[in-house]
Amino acid sequence: MHERELRAFVLIAENGRMDRAAESLGYSQPAISYQIRCLEQSLGVRLFDRNSSGARLTREGLMILPSARATLMLLDSIKEISASRSMEAQPA
Repeated sequence: MHERELRAFVLIAENGRMDRAAESLGYSQPAISYQIRCLEQSLGVRLFDRNSSGARLTREGLMILPSARATLMLLDSIKEISASRSMEAQPA
């Protein structure tokens, strides 16, 4: 499981469409589909029901979404702390 897969998962859940998530992340739609397949394989569950109008979370996807969001918030917080610490360490 990778950060980019979680970001794709959350964006698809929020937008209901893989193409919009791909555009937001700067990826191609096939790349986003691949990331979701990889995430589904690592978790052992299907996260979305896909159809021509978009993607809807499955029951399992709905249960995982809050944890995915919390994980991304923690990762973003760690990155912010790391960035601020590296700025402090630079000589004036």
